[in-house]
Amino acid sequence: MVAAFLVSILLFYLIKAGRNLQIICKALKDSFKESEEFVADLKERLEDNIIFRIFFPRPSKKRRSGIKKDNIKKGH
Repeated sequence: MVAAFLVSILLFYLIKAGRNLQIICKALKDSFKESEEFVADLKERLEDNIIFRIFFPRPSKKRRSGIKKDNIKKGH
């Protein structure tokens, strides 16, 4: 009888802790989404800024040569 009472109390607190953990996880997910949107907006603003472009120019696309690395290793 006492064991059943103790188990029921333990289950009550485990369920309560599980619910709290679920609420915390949901709040963290929402915060991460907001942070992700903020960082994406900040990145877009920085890339459009003229001063930022002076110090960090966009990388130019390199042309690929017609020779493959495998052909260079084989000697052909």
